Amino acid sequence: MDPQQTPPPTQQQAGTSLDYLNQIAPNSGKKTLPLIGGPLKPVHYIFATLIALLVITLIISIVANAGGGGKTKLERLAARLTTTAKIVDSAEPDLKSTVLRGLNSNLKLSLANTNREIVAPFAKVGVTTNKLSKSIVADEAAKDVTDRLEDARLNAVYDSTYAREMAYQLDTILTLMKDVYSSTRSEQVKTFLDTSFKNLEPTQEAFAEFNASNE
Repeated sequence: MDPQQTPPPTQQQAGTSLDYLNQIAPNSGKKTLPLIGGPLKPVHYIFATLIALLVITLIISIVANAGGGGKTKLERLAARLTTTAKIVDSAEPDLKSTVLRGLNSNLKLSLANTNREIVAPFAKVGVTTNKLSKSIVADEAAKDVTDRLEDARLNAVYDSTYAREMAYQLDTILTLMKDVYSSTRSEQVKTFLDTSFKNLEPTQEAFAEFNASNE
């Protein structure tokens, strides 16, 4: 044997080297989670699934509320505006006061414009104003208001009752507009609400003043 040639490893030395290499080599047969660092167990699958479901739920929630500050509020506002416009239209023949008739005419025009201008911005956030939830439409039918107005007509106190009811009805609309404005992310909806609020607020105050002066 050439004295300069390295002798081959003995069987015992070779086994030791192989054991060492097996210990330090990456185990490609085991699945691991990078953040956990151990074998992928059933509990890890459950944990990962729950996280995925949570993320999906959050995304759906964000998308659903991105424009409207809650679809229910938007539909409620649209339904209340429609109901109020119907009350205003039906009240016109029964009003006696010249001042009140003038206020009512202004309100009728403002509501007509509002109900026309609401369509486009609400459609952008998924609310079709002529296809609202039946339950919301029923809730916003204001049957109690129409019943009180009918009683007032029969008892010859229609003007004062109408002024009071309309001042309150418009106040609820303005309050709901502010609520929706503070929660929506849609700039189109915000613009619509800002314009409509400014148009309706003076009329609401005028009805309230007429009611106060006739109490």
